[in-house]
Amino acid sequence: MIELLASIEGVVLASKMATSNIKLPRRLPLLIIDGVLFPGASIRIPVSSEKNMNMVRNHLLSRSTLSSAIIGVVPREIRSSDEDDGNVLHSIGTAGIVIQVTGTNWPRPAYTLLVTGLCRFKLERITEKSPYLIASVRQLDRLPGEESSELDEPNTELSDLMEQFREQATKLIDMLDLSLPAVVRLKRLLNSLPTESLPDVCAAIVRASHTERLQILDAVDLAERFKKTLPLLVRQIEGLQLLQKARKEDIGPLDFTKIPFPRGKFFNDMDKEDEIAALEKKVRETDMPEQAKKISLREIQRLKKMPPHMPDHAVTRNYIELMTELPWSKQSPEVIDINKSRKDLDADHYGMDKLKKRVLEYLAVRQLKNELKGPILCFVGPPGVGKTSVGRSIAKSLGREFHRISLGGVCDQSDIRGHRRTYIGSMPGRIIQGLKTVGVNNPVFLLDEIDKMSPGIHGDPSAALLEVLDPEQNCNFTDHYLNVPFDLSQVLFIATANTINTIPPALLDRMEIITVPGYTHDEKENIARNHLVPKQLKEHGLTPDVLQFTDEAIRTIISKYTREAGVRGLERKIGAVCRAVAVKVVEKQSSVLKESSVIENQKRIGRNEVPQEIGNLTLSPVPTPPELPFILDEEAVIDILGTPIFDIEVTGRLGQPGVAVGLAWTSAGGQIMYVEATKIEGDGQLILTGQLGSVMKESAQLALNLVRSHIYEYGIKINNGVDLMEGTDIHIHFPAGAVGKDGPSAGVTIFTVLVSLFSGRIVRSDVAMTGEITLRGLILPVGGIKEKVLAAHRAGMRSVILPSRNEKDLVEIPQTVKVQYKFIKIQLLNKEE
Repeated sequence: MIELLASIEGVVLASKMATSNIKLPRRLPLLIIDGVLFPGASIRIPVSSEKNMNMVRNHLLSRSTLSSAIIGVVPREIRSSDEDDGNVLHSIGTAGIVIQVTGTNWPRPAYTLLVTGLCRFKLERITEKSPYLIASVRQLDRLPGEESSELDEPNTELSDLMEQFREQATKLIDMLDLSLPAVVRLKRLLNSLPTESLPDVCAAIVRASHTERLQILDAVDLAERFKKTLPLLVRQIEGLQLLQKARKEDIGPLDFTKIPFPRGKFFNDMDKEDEIAALEKKVRETDMPEQAKKISLREIQRLKKMPPHMPDHAVTRNYIELMTELPWSKQSPEVIDINKSRKDLDADHYGMDKLKKRVLEYLAVRQLKNELKGPILCFVGPPGVGKTSVGRSIAKSLGREFHRISLGGVCDQSDIRGHRRTYIGSMPGRIIQGLKTVGVNNPVFLLDEIDKMSPGIHGDPSAALLEVLDPEQNCNFTDHYLNVPFDLSQVLFIATANTINTIPPALLDRMEIITVPGYTHDEKENIARNHLVPKQLKEHGLTPDVLQFTDEAIRTIISKYTREAGVRGLERKIGAVCRAVAVKVVEKQSSVLKESSVIENQKRIGRNEVPQEIGNLTLSPVPTPPELPFILDEEAVIDILGTPIFDIEVTGRLGQPGVAVGLAWTSAGGQIMYVEATKIEGDGQLILTGQLGSVMKESAQLALNLVRSHIYEYGIKINNGVDLMEGTDIHIHFPAGAVGKDGPSAGVTIFTVLVSLFSGRIVRSDVAMTGEITLRGLILPVGGIKEKVLAAHRAGMRSVILPSRNEKDLVEIPQTVKVQYKFIKIQLLNKEE
């Protein structure tokens, strides 16, 4: 009925346009469609193929004249997905005027055209094929408003057909529901419609096959057109009569094979009702809160009234299905065994005593009180120390489901809170999607790289996490897509970060920070022997019977080829050694097979079974193959991995005054940092190089002024004048200029370098230092002591100078490292110290 109304309105619109003296151009751009457009009818045509898109962009949208809105709409002979060309086009098309153009960019660029048919034309030849089809055409029937020669000639047969056709069309309208305003308007428009336009309009609205529509389009003669369209109209009326009779008599199932209209829509409606009924039953059986169930049932009522082709139908259906799939009350059973959990954590990870202690505390309290809300733990440490893998081990020890959410690079708050259901393609946030994936409401969620989120044009994702990571608020977490509260209090959230400097204070306040520092050499050796070597042997198809690492080989890889806080680089180096050995093993196997073949040939010679072509073969003695396993020592590792990367003596760089070793903290762990200074002739300027931040620049200026004000206390002699800087420039350089450096812990190192430079005394090569100074010479405490001491340990230092107020931080340093070092604690810079 709506299609009929649109067609009648299209005829009225075309009649109005006839007053503009529209003439059909000789050359028309072609729009290729799968359906059929009839003169006087209006249809919406989706445009997605390449040539049709080019026609819309280059012809319709680039011009604004009335003649440019006229196009040729040509149906295909058969429905095909091949490229449009002249071989599959129907020979007769319809000239149409484009009334409206709408477009979309999601999920891909596409247009929709509202086109009203004007008249038929015949394709004579294709004049252009690129970028879109243009054809030379010949008009076959009249445009709206033109005089018809067929109606001027008296024709009794045609008159009878026209009268009979209008009678049947009126009967079809009367069978519709006259209480609807659209039907009343339709009947009024039908009375004013020219009779010669009825066949095309009715052919556009009645159910017919593609072949039947093409036959009507080919009927250029008006009488022939009435003859071909009248049976379709009668068939439609008879189908409606059968349907009305079945409803009145309630005779049960109909024999749909006898109903002369397509049955697909009827069956689709039945399928839709069955699916919605099943969905409603599922909602009522789901153990969701009353508020969520009420909203879901209300959405089902909307879904019943919504046609399936509407975009909102899919959005609403997906929403209801998600509501039924969420684990509102489903939990995974917990088996809490403190001793077993301790053994599992120790077996999976070496060290990490502080972290394991906190996890065991949570398990103990959880066993005593089942209603404990999940804590928000944040593991902070350099890359490669096992922060992510320890979260998986915690889930395993708890017997819970594990789900990892990577937050690195997230810049849209909708990734956390979801999108509102106001457009097609909306979806819930990662928290709700993760709950749907695991299927329980008490999993372990690992929020990986929480420090690498950044605000964008669509909001700040770190602000969206405030409600998620607040134990007092996440019991009523509301996702924008769901728009109903969901209880997250049973979820154990674990976040990982490399640094807390980029985490907003409000978000940081909601988490319990657990520092995961780097490993010592002994810890790395233990991890390599018990975890990394067996893992790499398995991944490379080797066994301990084939390859064995000596302790010296592992120590060599750790000290000379890796200098990191974690163990990722160590694992890669072990993998490189395994690959080199794998080549040797394969070569040996090939050699053994070849030698076995030689031995077999020798036996054949003894039995006179040698083929003619190898009868003169001279055999040499078979060499003895090397024995397994391959045992790698230090020399073998260096031979495989090449020249050591970190085999550089620190003594060579500290053999002159003005050089010292400092300690720095980075997000990748602690590092040693060289500081160099020299004097040159000048006018008293301080030159700083090495890509320093503002804090380090201020520390260098402060250290220089402190030295200038205490020259006699440190035994510095002045040759000329009364000032160190008179006629002298000081250049302080921090090597590795490509790496940015900043932080308040280089003051002591810079001060030591300047005193060494001016006094001519050399700084000891096995001493590293850290600490910040004030203008009065006080030593202020700094952070990252454990990471810095481990960096000195990796570099082979034996003494560390640090502020006396950092003595409390030495408790965290492993005892195996502490006994190897002499810690010099200072509080005030003076000559004695």
